[in-house]
Amino acid sequence: MISISELIDLLFLNSSIEIKERAERKIKIRSRINPWSLVSREHNLREAMHEKLQLLRSITNSHAVIFQLNDSSIVLDASKYIEELKQKVEILNQDLETAQTSSDQNPLPVATVETLEKGFLVNVSSDHKSCPGLLVSILEAFEELGLNVQEARVSCADNFLLQAVGENEEQAESNDAQVVKEAMVQAIKNWSGSTELE
Repeated sequence: MISISELIDLLFLNSSIEIKERAERKIKIRSRINPWSLVSREHNLREAMHEKLQLLRSITNSHAVIFQLNDSSIVLDASKYIEELKQKVEILNQDLETAQTSSDQNPLPVATVETLEKGFLVNVSSDHKSCPGLLVSILEAFEELGLNVQEARVSCADNFLLQAVGENEEQAESNDAQVVKEAMVQAIKNWSGSTELE
């Protein structure tokens, strides 16, 4: 596979400097060498150009006929191919930028609820260590459900992690795990909405 820079070098093979140098060389050669060697040299140059055009044609999947008198169709196809590659690179860069932007956004913390013999084990975790106000929102949700916190562990060293065991108060209705989970998710959403406003 040939790189884009090599492809561009092939496209601009006949730059004005090279043409000028060739013309100067031809003048010098004509003054010293017989005409038959010039024909041979021109033939070699044509063959080299033909090979490079053939390579360019194969790289760019050009459908141009190589033996045409005007080889510009191969160069034109190569130019179109380069433009297509540039567009693909631009699209890939945009996709990469979008992916980075979406990964930079703060995802909501995740809540899981397990039923215990007497109450629930609630786990709330977030990849971000700074979640100011989240603990308060979750504890308020416990209170609204009529759950007493029996044991709780909170960590925010590398990320936010809450593990709490809650039991139903004696006068409160009995809750199931789904109701508790929905309350935790709602508390997280409320917390997220209030932090976005600030």
